[in-house]
Amino acid sequence: MTVPPSAPRVMGIVNVTPDSFSDGGRHAGVAAAVEHGLRLVEQGADILDVGGESTRPGAEPVDVVEEIARTVPVVEGLRARWDGPISIDTMKPEVARAAVAAGATMWNDVAALGWSPDAPAVAAELGCEVVLMHMKGEPRTMQADPRYEDVVAEVTDWLVARAEAAMAAGVARERIRLDPGLGFGKTAAHNLLLTARLDRLVAAGLPVLYGASRKRTIQSVDPTATDPLDRLGGSLALALEAARRGAAIIRVHDVRETVQALKLQAAVTGAGLSPRPV
Repeated sequence: MTVPPSAPRVMGIVNVTPDSFSDGGRHAGVAAAVEHGLRLVEQGADILDVGGESTRPGAEPVDVVEEIARTVPVVEGLRARWDGPISIDTMKPEVARAAVAAGATMWNDVAALGWSPDAPAVAAELGCEVVLMHMKGEPRTMQADPRYEDVVAEVTDWLVARAEAAMAAGVARERIRLDPGLGFGKTAAHNLLLTARLDRLVAAGLPVLYGASRKRTIQSVDPTATDPLDRLGGSLALALEAARRGAAIIRVHDVRETVQALKLQAAVTGAGLSPRPV
């Protein structure tokens, strides 16, 4: 019997921001954010991703001191009560260093270690897992008419080049993960094509993180889904498609529902690969 592929790990989102596109302000306090993260663990999250700066289209930057003040106490609070993987979602090496010192084990960087010249060396120094994400432009302007000749090839080639730069700086290959960056300088058509051909990025040989939870691409297909909270069905559909095409990590808001969907997908796949009952 063929062994079915392993299910991806589920990364639960813990936003500590007042202005995130989906849940800004809902868990902005340290205690609320920690409790939210622990609820996500109870629901089946394998990884928690703590972010203190919104990267939604048009978002304004947050200074280093403020971002550390928002995120590090949350990382400390989670680490005191949970021993699983904690990710820090930041572009800034100073924030990553402070978060890892507080207990984070992964650096999820939407700038792919490109925000600061020091970033690759800091990632090597920290020795944590590193997610390199593709973003065309920067959050304030990235959705201003993004264009590509071949979005799948360009995103894949760019991420492979960033991985090579990280390894040249001393980051171990086995620590690197790639993220195509859905919604970061991409139209809905780009996002759908990147999903449909995610196996092209997976074929680069590094684990792929996929995040489409509650994103506006869902509204492009279902115009009634104007509220991000009304995009659960679309989020699950995209998560299952990404898992089918080889994603290693799925980043989501709705952990319980995603975990259940992935379990059923794996069960159906396993049933289809089993010998027929006699």
